[in-house]
Amino acid sequence: MKYKTNGTCSREIQFEVVDGKLHGVSYLGGCNGNLQGLSALVEGMDIHEAIQRLKGIKCGMKGTSCPDQLATALEQYLATQNA
Repeated sequence: MKYKTNGTCSREIQFEVVDGKLHGVSYLGGCNGNLQGLSALVEGMDIHEAIQRLKGIKCGMKGTSCPDQLATALEQYLATQNA
């Protein structure tokens, strides 16, 4: 899935979900090292757990962050699966 981010330095998140687990998370733009680390940490994680851990994280004075945007993207993914 591709998700266009809002309010962050990164512009897009790409990821796959296989059997409810997160795989292949990559960001376009943003802080490369931090986002590679985030992607490695969530690899194979249950998407519900990822949402719980990442939702609400803020970056400086912004109302969101790259981790928070991943949680939003996962929520959107779930909404399309349940539709």
